[in-house]
Amino acid sequence: MPVKRCLLNGRAIGSLDDLYDQLSKKLLLPDHFGRNLDALWDVLAADVPGPFNIVWKQAGLSKKSMGGDFNRAVKLLRDLEKERDDFQLTLDL
Repeated sequence: MPVKRCLLNGRAIGSLDDLYDQLSKKLLLPDHFGRNLDALWDVLAADVPGPFNIVWKQAGLSKKSMGGDFNRAVKLLRDLEKERDDFQLTLDL
């Protein structure tokens, strides 16, 4: 099965809401997605079919804008890599 690639534009992600918007649109997250980190974990861990990877281009720009929220989001995605053997995160800082 081919790997689904989700490209995120770091220039357009300055908040968690921006991240949720891009992920919702590109990964077709379900309507019940609650737009918080716990809900993001739930849908990425159970509702998104794999294999898939997220490539966060210009993530350094998002990091500057998002502050601690960037670190929390990346930690969640790194933890997801450990949980799912069919998911990978690539950060292009």
